Amino acid sequence: MKVLVTGAAGFIGSHLSERLLGEGWEVVGVDNFDDFYDPQIKRRNIEGCVANRKFQLIEADIRDEAAMDKAVSGGIDVIVHLAARAGVRPSIALPVLYADVNINGTLVLLEAAKKHKIDKFVFGSSSSVYGNNEKVPFSEDDNVDNPISPYAATKKACELICHTYHHLSDISITCLRFFTVYGPRQRPDLAIHKFSRLIEDGKAIQVYGDGSMMRDFTYVDDIIDGVVAAMDKCDGFNIYNLGESRPISVNDLIVEIEKALGKKAVREDLPVQPGDVERTYADVTKAIRDLGYEPKTTIEKGLTRFVEWLRQNKMD
Repeated sequence: MKVLVTGAAGFIGSHLSERLLGEGWEVVGVDNFDDFYDPQIKRRNIEGCVANRKFQLIEADIRDEAAMDKAVSGGIDVIVHLAARAGVRPSIALPVLYADVNINGTLVLLEAAKKHKIDKFVFGSSSSVYGNNEKVPFSEDDNVDNPISPYAATKKACELICHTYHHLSDISITCLRFFTVYGPRQRPDLAIHKFSRLIEDGKAIQVYGDGSMMRDFTYVDDIIDGVVAAMDKCDGFNIYNLGESRPISVNDLIVEIEKALGKKAVREDLPVQPGDVERTYADVTKAIRDLGYEPKTTIEKGLTRFVEWLRQNKMD
């Protein structure tokens, strides 16, 4: 079996590529190594995969129609589309770029899937589509017409476009709404990585708001279990939440990071940032029922593993 993984050198993409190679898949990885964060970090993420003879790396932008057409032309069985311009706050400053990369890039890949008759497509969406949803936990049946950042709006738009292609071209498409994924190789701009690195170095962490915001932090291995199951069971059009379903506050997260590091944090409290949602909380009933999804990693265990990785891979 052969899979195309976009964003293959990123946090989630590199973990997925490793898992699939370990299970005997041929993996074609696409990444453009953009400078949203240091491209050398991504190259380190993918080193193990590149050394595997069943892995092919294509350095290209997902908006490049010719490159994506070529990438999917070699007998691909399933596309897992994880590449995106990521981040809620940066999307507010660069909304046109986010729309171009996320929406047009997804369209290019769906067109390629249609042309080459690839009938399985898994799309990496986000819990940000729920906005400030008042009902908790968040269910796939909830209305998601009120995103509060351009990033969230692009993910919602891509889900709609995926449904259109399923309807018109009979491609089986599964959209996965990821809830605050963390673990080894997490992007350096995200809270757990940034907080841990700063506390480790004895520097102040910036906390936006009063720290009461709740997040459903989900360990990357649990997410990968869900993605692999979604690839296997991709049939028709479906949307699934992939989360831990055990949200904690930012204040409590900081306490757990302090425990994992054995160090105290120095806090700098700042106003709430535009685009930040008040809470995320995944109802994973549907994923449990249909995918056999079973998140196992508590925040305590996950942070312990993350800190071990951080200390082994300390970078300037």
